[in-house]
Amino acid sequence: MDMTGQKTGEDALERSVDGAEGASAPATSRHAAISPETAAVFGRPDGVRGSFDQSPDSDRRGPAPEIAPPDPVLAEAFGRPEGEADTLQRDPLAAYGVPDTPDSPADPWRDPESIAAMDQPALATPTQAEPTDPGPRLGVTDVLFGRRVAWHALATLGVLALLIGVFGGLVGRWTAEVVAPLNSDSVELSTADGRGDAPRSPVAEVARAVEKSVVAIDVRTSSAVGTGSGFIIDRDGYIVTNNHVISMAANDRNAKLEVVFFDRTRVPARIVGRDVKTDLAVLKVDNVDNPTVSTLGNSDTLQIGEEVVAFGSPLGLDRTVTSGIVSALNRPVPLRPDAESDTDAVIDAIQTDAAINPGNSGGPLVNDAAEVVGINTAGLVPGGGSIGLGFAIPINQVIPIAETLIRQGKVDHPQIGVNASSVRNDRVLGAQIRNVVAGGPADRAGVREDDVITSFNGRPIESADELTVAVRTAKIGEAVPFTYWRDGRTFDGDITPQSD
Repeated sequence: MDMTGQKTGEDALERSVDGAEGASAPATSRHAAISPETAAVFGRPDGVRGSFDQSPDSDRRGPAPEIAPPDPVLAEAFGRPEGEADTLQRDPLAAYGVPDTPDSPADPWRDPESIAAMDQPALATPTQAEPTDPGPRLGVTDVLFGRRVAWHALATLGVLALLIGVFGGLVGRWTAEVVAPLNSDSVELSTADGRGDAPRSPVAEVARAVEKSVVAIDVRTSSAVGTGSGFIIDRDGYIVTNNHVISMAANDRNAKLEVVFFDRTRVPARIVGRDVKTDLAVLKVDNVDNPTVSTLGNSDTLQIGEEVVAFGSPLGLDRTVTSGIVSALNRPVPLRPDAESDTDAVIDAIQTDAAINPGNSGGPLVNDAAEVVGINTAGLVPGGGSIGLGFAIPINQVIPIAETLIRQGKVDHPQIGVNASSVRNDRVLGAQIRNVVAGGPADRAGVREDDVITSFNGRPIESADELTVAVRTAKIGEAVPFTYWRDGRTFDGDITPQSD
C-alpha cells in the first residue's frame, strides 16, 4: 500500500473537517465538502491521529453498541455443546435432542479387537481355606460310654428308633392282611355241572331237528366259484334249491357241482331239472345211506309275526342258523337275470327279518315245529349285508314244481297272453295292458290294450309283478275271475290261463 498516499488523504480529511468549523479551505482541494453529519459518524475522535485510539480514557462520542442475545434456534444449531467449552463443533453423529452419553470405560476382556496387555484377571480367584486334619472317628464305646455325645441326644435317638420300628411293623401287618398276593398255586377254576345235552331254547330245538337235512352246494368253474344251500326232500337223494344257485353249473358242462352234508362229507350232484320262471331246481346225489329228510309244512297257514328259523351257508359259512319272524306274506319280488344267473322270475314271497345273506339261497325257512315252510331265495342288501328284509318262496308253491321237475324234468306255466306295466295315478291303480296276443286267453276274454287289470282270481292287483304272480299261481285250463278298468268304468270277466 502507498503510505504516502494514505497520509495525504488523512491530511485532506483533516483540512476538510477544520474547514467545517470556520477555516477556509484551499481552493485547490480535490475532495468535495463533507457534511457535519458524515464527519460525526466517520470522522476521528478529537485528539486521535491514527487508525486506533490508544488512550484508554479517551472520550467517546456516543454509547457503546449493545449486542442482542442470539436467536435460540441459531444458538442450538451453532453454539457449543453444554459442558464443552474447548471444542468448536458437536459430534456429527449425535442425534438432535438426545443427550450425549459418555463412552463406557474400555473393557479388554469383552473387546475382541483389544491388544494384549497386562491387567487384572477377569474374575478373582477365591482363596481356599487352609486344610484341616480330620478328627478321630467315634466308635460305639465312645458314643455310649465316652461321654462324647450328650445323654439326652442318645435318649432321643433311641426313642426315634423305637417309634420307627413300631410304625414299620404296623404298616407291614396291615398290608399283609389287606393286600392279597397276586399269584397263588392253590387256585383251581371250577365249571358248572352242565344242564345236559337237551335243547335249551325253541331255536336250539328246531336247529337240532333240521340241521342234518340241510346241505351246502358248491359250484366251481375254471373262472368262478359259487356257494348256496339246499335241503333233502326224499330218501332217494333228491335235494331242492334255487335255480340261481346252480345256474353256472347248468350253463357250463365242465363245472364241478358238489353237495356238502352236515358231517362235511362231499358228494357229486347232478341236476334233475330247473325252472327259471320260479327260480327252483332239483338235484340228486347217489350212494348216500339213510339221508335225513326234511319235514315239509303248510305255508298257507303261516301267520304274520310267527317265529321262523333260516338255515344255510351265508358267505360260505356253512351250518349257519338265524332266527326271526314272518314279517309279511304274498310279497311279489322280481328276480332278474345277471352275469351269474339266468333266472327271470317273480316270486310270491314270504317276507322275514331273519338274516338272509348271499349263500343262504336254497336253504329252508322253518317254523317252530321244525317244518319247512319256505325256501330262502333273496335278500335286500343295499349296504352289502342283511337289513332284516329277506324273502322265501312258500313251500306250497315249491312242492308242485319240485314234483313236476322230478317226474318230467321241466315245468309248464299258466299264461294269459299279455304284456303289462304298473300304473299309479289319481284314476286307477293296477297292471296296464301294453300288448295282447291275438287269439290268446286275454284276447278271448275281451281284454284290450290300455285296459288296467285291478283284480285277478280274487287277489288285488296293484302292479305288473302282482299280476305275474297271480297268473302263475293259477291252474292251466281253469277259468278264474278278474276285474279290469277301461275309460273310467270297471268291468268283470272270466279268463282261462293256458300253458306257456
